[in-house]
Amino acid sequence: MRTALPRPGLREVAPYEAPQLDVRVRLNTNECPHPLPDAFREDLARAVRDLPLNRYPQREADDLRARLAELNGHSPEGTWAANGSNEVIQQLLQAYGGPGRRIAVFEPTYALHPRLAWATNGEVVRVHLAPPWEIGPAHVAEALALEPHVVFVCSPNNPTGNSQPVELVAELASRSDALVVVDEAYVEFGGVTAAGLLPSHPNVVVVRTFSKAFALAGARVGYCLATPEVVEDLRRVRLPYHLSAVTQAVALVALDHRADALSILDAVRTQRDRILAALPALDAEAYPSDANFVLFRPPRPAADAWRGLLDRGVLVRDLSSQIPESLRVTAGTSEEVHAFLSALEEVLA
Repeated sequence: MRTALPRPGLREVAPYEAPQLDVRVRLNTNECPHPLPDAFREDLARAVRDLPLNRYPQREADDLRARLAELNGHSPEGTWAANGSNEVIQQLLQAYGGPGRRIAVFEPTYALHPRLAWATNGEVVRVHLAPPWEIGPAHVAEALALEPHVVFVCSPNNPTGNSQPVELVAELASRSDALVVVDEAYVEFGGVTAAGLLPSHPNVVVVRTFSKAFALAGARVGYCLATPEVVEDLRRVRLPYHLSAVTQAVALVALDHRADALSILDAVRTQRDRILAALPALDAEAYPSDANFVLFRPPRPAADAWRGLLDRGVLVRDLSSQIPESLRVTAGTSEEVHAFLSALEEVLA
């Protein structure tokens, strides 16, 4: 009996995953802790009820792209939507990466950037940052010396939480023909968007998501702002009818409830700042954050602290493989943050 063999090296790579354990307080995946209000659910139920699901969805997602363009003051032709920002990134790499193409990342950063570059057969090249993990002129020069075809900048950066200087994004774009992809999954929580660079830097793409600020991690909606030429290239690699009618409806209803989403942002920022203020009192080193999470180093081995929190029903992310002895905690509800801080105090006592 013969068995099919995958591409060389595939089985040497573990699947990408974050622990999803059945615990009382789950603060490891940067989800929004507050759902959109009941009015959103009621409007969504009506919208989905009226969908002709026996027909293919609107192939170009024109209505959604028009609304996103209006929201961002951008052209619909330069606005693209997909199943989460990860699919947008994958499509960008299918169009601009691939065999013989170099993909530059500034590490530590979002682990999906190099993984998707690898999955699309690109060559990953890395520029390493030291605390406070801010890209500087020397890092720009180092990245450009690698002659990349695509450069990823995550701002605010996951997992460190800091924003990257927009002027250095502009420098990367102006001194290179590379596609500069700015991942702004957390920009609504803080930092400055690079979207203002788009008119003068046609090789810049800004990627956003509905998973965080719009509290729709379960819906899988993402989009990007770019030039119409880049969007045309994405149309060449996307799957037919890639964005379902249900997904488009969810996103459109969410945009109708944008004011509700904005009010949630303030609550999340409050809890993030509460964590930042409380950790030093526990002798933990906390790093400034413009996102909805906080990276910190406990005053004992990170693995022990992680296990101690889990034993008390609190799940955070152990990032020691990226940043030695570091944990990351999502800003949850007031009750969840209280449970985290109380459990951490016990663990560190």
